[in-house]
Amino acid sequence: MESPKIIAEAAPSSRRAEYTRLCASLANPGWVSDGSVQHRGASGGSPCHAWTRKLKGKTVCVALSQEQYQWLKQAILNWRTVQRTLRKMQRLSREELFGSLPNPRRRKRLGKRVLGLV
Repeated sequence: MESPKIIAEAAPSSRRAEYTRLCASLANPGWVSDGSVQHRGASGGSPCHAWTRKLKGKTVCVALSQEQYQWLKQAILNWRTVQRTLRKMQRLSREELFGSLPNPRRRKRLGKRVLGLV
């Protein structure tokens, strides 16, 4: 006895088209960087713009010029867009895997959370 298909939300052709569209969006993401930038305003002695990130479990903070702040702000937005796109691609990949290939027999049906679809 075969298990019923778990995922039947998107047709394979529309899922494949969405995956192809996401792949194309990764072709030219622009400059990317992790971390975050802050505009702290002019205060006594501390830099106005800062970039922070984790390095070996420690937070590292670097003072930035106005131009560096603007450039790095866009690079961080680009990086977050790439990450969002990759998460969507992972979800579509799992939908394809669990929706198109035979499943082993199970005592109970797998939920979307277990499959990483939510």
